[in-house]
Amino acid sequence: MLTNRQLFLNYLAQTSDSPLALEITFAEGIYIYDSSGKKYIDLISGISVSNTGHRHPVVVKAIKDQLDKYLHLMVYGEYIQSPQVKLAATLAGLLPEKLNNCYFVNSGSEAVEGALKLSKRFTGRKKIVSFKNAYHGSTHGALSVIGNESYQISFYPLLPEIEHIEFNSIGNLNAITNETACVIVEPVQGEAGIVLGKQDFLSALRNRCNETGTLLIFDEIQTGLGRTGYMFVFEKYKIIPDILLLAKGLGGGMPIGVFISSHEIMQTLTVNPVLGHITTFGGHPVSCAAALANIEVIINEKLIESVETKSKLFVQQLSKCNYIREIRAVGLMIALQLDNFIQVKKTIDICIEQGLISDWFLFNDSSIRIAPPLTISIAQIEESCQIIIEALNKVFEK
Repeated sequence: MLTNRQLFLNYLAQTSDSPLALEITFAEGIYIYDSSGKKYIDLISGISVSNTGHRHPVVVKAIKDQLDKYLHLMVYGEYIQSPQVKLAATLAGLLPEKLNNCYFVNSGSEAVEGALKLSKRFTGRKKIVSFKNAYHGSTHGALSVIGNESYQISFYPLLPEIEHIEFNSIGNLNAITNETACVIVEPVQGEAGIVLGKQDFLSALRNRCNETGTLLIFDEIQTGLGRTGYMFVFEKYKIIPDILLLAKGLGGGMPIGVFISSHEIMQTLTVNPVLGHITTFGGHPVSCAAALANIEVIINEKLIESVETKSKLFVQQLSKCNYIREIRAVGLMIALQLDNFIQVKKTIDICIEQGLISDWFLFNDSSIRIAPPLTISIAQIEESCQIIIEALNKVFEK
């Protein structure tokens, strides 16, 4: 009989020629366990997904309770389903008044796709502006607006009439005109290696969109749900987008995404044509129940209030290591800048040997990614930093 490892390699489509291939049998809190029983600190939360930790008991209970009621019933938007409407109302209650209408999908990429279609439909325009080194997903439309040609070129042609401009460059904003349907931006660029949007730049971007009647899309798929020390990072900048995208940390480990806008804008998807955007499994009741419980955990356990303290502790501890060239951080989104990918890969490999999982960034492979569950404790942060520093010492001393 074939082992799980052999089944993985033989029958599961691969995304690289060197997968981690850890065989995971259990996960709880900030830890995951492999088939030998070895415990790992998950310092990346499944890439900013498990904000409340793996298998939070409140989230697990909500999932089990929903399993006893119903699973999939009908394509999105046809039946009134309690988990969907309660989640939508909860999100609307957390957001500014004009972000009051939710369209649930299955992932971040799907949220991007829906937002791009919505922008074109509402404005009647075709052109889209995005930013260099932005990451928005791998589906065809989402791939079209990411800002890294090396990830796009093998899949040409992509969507037409998209212009990529420099992030944090006010001078480039003239590319946004009366013909632009939308601008899609990460307020903090994730896969570029944690590049924070500058306040004056994002303010100027909002103003330029207002001047030209262009919809402003904030992609908060990585930054949302407390990761930055705010429920949504647009609160930090005091800038309200026209469309907000969430996924990753929303579902507490279950697959869900959402694009959120005003009732006025969203209603344009209902006519000309009717069912202008449809999804079979979007807003799945189990995922919505999990997301609702996940939000309750973030609020009730006051997880956001401790994010900045934990972020500063990571920076303070890791700043003791002279081999780290720069630390970029916003809340518990942290990048450790080294010199090159070889150093990063060797450090990550040693960390895995020592029971800690980290990662690099798609568009910055010379930086190490840190994005732990928001539930991580002070003692766990200190342990994690010690493992990372010891790994770096081994790499650089060699």
